Amino acid sequence: MKTLCHDSANDIPDNDWVALTQGDDPFASRAFLGTVEEVDAGGTVMGWQARHLSVRDDNHQLLGLLPMYLRSHSFGDFSRDWGWAAAWQRAGLNYYPKLVSGIPYTPSPGPRLLVRDGMEREPVTAALIAGALDLLRESGASSWQCLFVEDRDRTALEAAGLLMRRGVQFHWQNRGYQNFDDFLAGFTAAKRKKLKRERRAVHESGLRLEVRHGDEIDPPLWQAIHRHYRDTFVRYGNHPAFPLTFFAQVGARLGRRMVVFVAFDGMNAVASAICYRDTSTLYGRHWGCDIDVPGLHFELCFHQGIEYAITHGLQRFEPGAQGEHKLARGFEPVPTWSGFWIEHPGMRRAVADFIQREDAAMQDYEAETAAHLPFKTFSTASTPSTHQAD
Repeated sequence: MKTLCHDSANDIPDNDWVALTQGDDPFASRAFLGTVEEVDAGGTVMGWQARHLSVRDDNHQLLGLLPMYLRSHSFGDFSRDWGWAAAWQRAGLNYYPKLVSGIPYTPSPGPRLLVRDGMEREPVTAALIAGALDLLRESGASSWQCLFVEDRDRTALEAAGLLMRRGVQFHWQNRGYQNFDDFLAGFTAAKRKKLKRERRAVHESGLRLEVRHGDEIDPPLWQAIHRHYRDTFVRYGNHPAFPLTFFAQVGARLGRRMVVFVAFDGMNAVASAICYRDTSTLYGRHWGCDIDVPGLHFELCFHQGIEYAITHGLQRFEPGAQGEHKLARGFEPVPTWSGFWIEHPGMRRAVADFIQREDAAMQDYEAETAAHLPFKTFSTASTPSTHQAD
């Protein structure tokens, strides 16, 4: 097996991506990563230098792929390494550059060690991990961070010696619900009444709510959706990394794997929530609005997504990082995992000690937030779903 390094996701042919076992994950795809890099949201200007690793056989057939970026700062990777650069500096070391295997601006758990269908995973993942460590040393990076990994990648990374760090997100689980009312039936009476009142206020506002997929959105509507996205970031003093061209291009390329919930006042789009999906999961990403309507944020970002997931037989709805307010709407705390290889022995010991102490706090947080779920008893939400994905 030979390991190669690529400066762009688009350097790897689309038929090679399709052969990998990322399934139809919308983020670990050439359509998403290639578009991010094309519009320079995931380029060197924004501190993302693509160094994607591929493993190939003697016939140049792609066996595995590891998305990888050399980073000069941590904006947009959700690594939660606040203060680490200062700690490195106090030790007389440089924290940047660092290597990151993750999806730009997207803290959604998913596949990172991508292996060709039909291949034995272990030798390919071992080659990808070894290639990442070689690249780390060649580039002089302080660390390699493999962020928001799925369970089988977690197992491989932990076996290779990476420090595994726990996080907590809030995800909705489909327990075989027939419709939204069926889902609400498991709530306590007070919580159910409050949520219904919240939804009723939106529906009585006169707004028209529609679902549009990526290939069902024309340029004027994309302009409105991008305005909503941009204004939300600006309002909170953050940088909107994705330009209008990103959404238009990735929507066309992903098609029905991009889902946007839009509120119209007459013919005008006044609010929107951008999501992505695969055959099992809906992923919430961005939201924005032109008007202030009580409950509209919750309706577009959460309730519409739950209804969509039930209708289409999806098993999960992951609405993004953070947010205890999601608990009241039936989103359950779940652990997430990221792996860290720290090259300097002394800093590795310090980070390992920090992660160990943090882990206990994260487990307590997960248990504490679970106690605030709106269900009558947690067992009402414990029956596996029997829905089939469309």
